[in-house]
Amino acid sequence: MPEITREQVEHLARLAHIRMTEEELDAMSGDLEQILEHVSQVQAVAGEDVAPTSHPIPLENVFRADEPTGMLTQDQALDQAPDAEDGMFKVPAILDGE
Repeated sequence: MPEITREQVEHLARLAHIRMTEEELDAMSGDLEQILEHVSQVQAVAGEDVAPTSHPIPLENVFRADEPTGMLTQDQALDQAPDAEDGMFKVPAILDGE
């Protein structure tokens, strides 16, 4: 497996806009080397019959029925409004002449 050099880590840090000290750059090259070694071990074990996954447990979305409940009446909605007129919220005009 190719070695991750300090220069490669420095290049990646620059691309990601991450400031790293000299010690951090040296340590990170070793850490990335270990991570890639573990990934290669997993790849060696996973055979053709193992499908690639992003999560070990199958996920599915569970949605509840979209049924409106507990709605406010018009009076309740306008009760705390700073200004209301004819059953509607009244706001300052932001467009001239329209």
